[in-house]
Amino acid sequence: MRRSIFNQLLNWKDSSSRKVLLLRGARQVGKTFIVRELGRTFPNFLEVNFEKDTVVAGFFNQNLDPDRICMELSAFYRKPIRESETLLFFDEIQACPRAIQSLRFFYENMPGLHVIAAGSLLEFALAELPSFGVGRIRSMFMYPLSFQEFLLAHQRDQLVELINQASPDNPMNPVFHEMLTDYYRKFQLTGGMPEVVRQVVENKSLLDGLNILDDLALSIRDDFSKYRRRVPESRIREVFASIVEQAGAKFVYANVMAKASQPQIKEALELLIMAGLAFPVYHTSANGFPLGAQIDSKKFKVLLYDTGIFQHILGLNIREYLVVEDMGMVNKGSLAEIYAGLELIKASSITDKPQLFYWHRMERSSNAEVDYVIRQGDEIVPVEIKSGYSGKMQSMRLFMKEKNLKRGIRSSLENFSRDGNIEVIPLYAISTLIKEN
Repeated sequence: MRRSIFNQLLNWKDSSSRKVLLLRGARQVGKTFIVRELGRTFPNFLEVNFEKDTVVAGFFNQNLDPDRICMELSAFYRKPIRESETLLFFDEIQACPRAIQSLRFFYENMPGLHVIAAGSLLEFALAELPSFGVGRIRSMFMYPLSFQEFLLAHQRDQLVELINQASPDNPMNPVFHEMLTDYYRKFQLTGGMPEVVRQVVENKSLLDGLNILDDLALSIRDDFSKYRRRVPESRIREVFASIVEQAGAKFVYANVMAKASQPQIKEALELLIMAGLAFPVYHTSANGFPLGAQIDSKKFKVLLYDTGIFQHILGLNIREYLVVEDMGMVNKGSLAEIYAGLELIKASSITDKPQLFYWHRMERSSNAEVDYVIRQGDEIVPVEIKSGYSGKMQSMRLFMKEKNLKRGIRSSLENFSRDGNIEVIPLYAISTLIKEN
């Protein structure tokens, strides 16, 4: 399973100014797998799982001297820990807060040692610590597979190259366009969770992949009991379900449960965002840069972190989805809009928390909304998502006129093309709008 983050990890490995690395992301997005793959490039690799080997936490109860800790870990696991030769991996580190606190000392006292830490509920542990090594620790954020990674998993490297070479002035060959559209439909259905994709690729069975989604959805809900105790597990479940129900629209707290308190719903939503299971998309006035400085924190949408999990919870009719020609008929919950937002997140810088923005104007005479507003160089660019082969552009054109913008982007099932000052980008290529990685 080839992941784009692997090249970033190799760059980190070879960097002379390397810091201790925190690999952050939701459960089962492939963090442990990718670190083990990186470990194959070292003479020595030591994995410490604090949930599996609970006794190891005792090594951190004394002082946090990394030399002593490494000596005891080396003796316990019977593996050498040497600077420049060993990758030391602390997995499920949230189970040992003292180990998180020790990371800064590894950077200060053993700068030649490669250290990575990860954990499925790491964000909650970090929130409880007043400081965990600002300036000494680097974070990388990891997500489910992107569409291009999905193609790589299917050994379709040449299709990835074709996507990156195509443009409105250089459209995709119609044969490959239809092929990519078919892969896109499958990806919307399965999502990018590594185990789901692996089952689909290895067994060539969508059914096997969808069965894995059953297990993943159950494990996600089981994890809710491990979240903070201030919010009942039942409330987190309700908010999680409401994210699916309110997809594509402004998130309204009152729509979660009429009699529930707004502060409690708000905190449950924040916990789901912290866990990497949801991403907010904030309304921005888009009058200049940075876009994030012009948000209205009361106006936001919420994206579930994976389209496969989303459609599973939504109860999408799989048979109808696979055979219907007009995808708009089965685009329940704005599935295309969710896919597009997640692709933009995955294509953004992996060293920063993702930020997405949309624009909405509600007036009696003119109610308009643009799905996403992005930055390309020195330009603000509106992006409209259409699930089918066409769509009206009134909102985008109104936005462009009001903000005096030269161009906009429509992303749909159409091939690369132009419609006046509107560039048409296929949904399977929407990640090319972001050039961070």
